[in-house]
Amino acid sequence: MKKSLLVLSVIISSLAIGQKSIHDFSFETLDGQTMSFADFKGKKILIVNTASECGFTPQYEGLQKLHEEMGDKVAIIGFPANNFGKQEPGKNEEIATFCKVNYGVTFTMASKVSVKGDDINEIFAWLIKQKNPDHKGDIKWNFEKFLLNEEGELTNRFRSGAKPMSDKITSKI
Repeated sequence: MKKSLLVLSVIISSLAIGQKSIHDFSFETLDGQTMSFADFKGKKILIVNTASECGFTPQYEGLQKLHEEMGDKVAIIGFPANNFGKQEPGKNEEIATFCKVNYGVTFTMASKVSVKGDDINEIFAWLIKQKNPDHKGDIKWNFEKFLLNEEGELTNRFRSGAKPMSDKITSKI
């Protein structure tokens, strides 16, 4: 049994490396629904690794505003992660409540994942390997942002300090 799980894991990892577009991936939402990135074809996608107890957590407000003002052009998807300073300790239900109550979040939120290390989620393993003009390699902290074009290709990557409503981001949408 363990050997077959290892083989399956290797196959899945191999498939993730061969993905050409974000549209080849699916993810689970905070409420347990499965969504495909293919549902967002023809729209830009902004992927953000989030955390509820971070100094950058107020960026949820800017992400929500961006969703309200530019949601027809860009899909925003938050991926809670507890990789940095243990700043996302909650379970999916707690994260959903926190986001709704404190920031009125209505944009898509994925279930909690790992964005670095041995247990990195396949989406983030793919994202950090993509060529882009901004930043390469591992995610450094919470609220890093990945902007993908309508074809599902990474076009820009922004570090944590880039505010969602800044011209640096909105000009690329």
